[in-house]
Amino acid sequence: MSDEKPKAEGAEAPAKKGLPIKFIGIVAALMIAEGAAVFMLVGASRNKPAAAEAVALATGDAGHADAMVELPLLEEQFQNMLTGRVWVWDTAIVLRVKKRHEERVLRVLNERQFEVHEGISTIFRRATFAQLKDPGMETVNRQVLAFLDGVLGMEEADGERRSYIDRVLIPKSRGFPAD
Repeated sequence: MSDEKPKAEGAEAPAKKGLPIKFIGIVAALMIAEGAAVFMLVGASRNKPAAAEAVALATGDAGHADAMVELPLLEEQFQNMLTGRVWVWDTAIVLRVKKRHEERVLRVLNERQFEVHEGISTIFRRATFAQLKDPGMETVNRQVLAFLDGVLGMEEADGERRSYIDRVLIPKSRGFPAD
């Protein structure tokens, strides 16, 4: 017993502390409550389409005024000689318009079909080889859209001028040398 050191009065050995289970439980409950509140807030604040619009868009109802329809414009072979060599471009062009504009666009295109054909063939004749080989054909699309906006005119709505055409689609454009 001589090896034991005498204990000072009032100094007790520190108690062994375990995990603060109560604190961890409170933090976990707050995290779960916060996650549920964020989920409910985001779910309540997102835009929900009206039932009629959702059904019309899901079924592709062509009667809906803002539904998009695709109108074939032309399918033709155009020549381009800007490279010093004759290239023939086998091309199809389709217009995407809103259903409410379909009748007007078709009427004007039928009335001015030869002017439209000449204008588009001019765009292809003047296009550079790089513009015609571009995978997205952005330059040709913009030129065709600008030309057709000149032919069709612009829609006046809410004090703004907008195109009747939503998008010009060129699903087929294959070029090959003619010689």
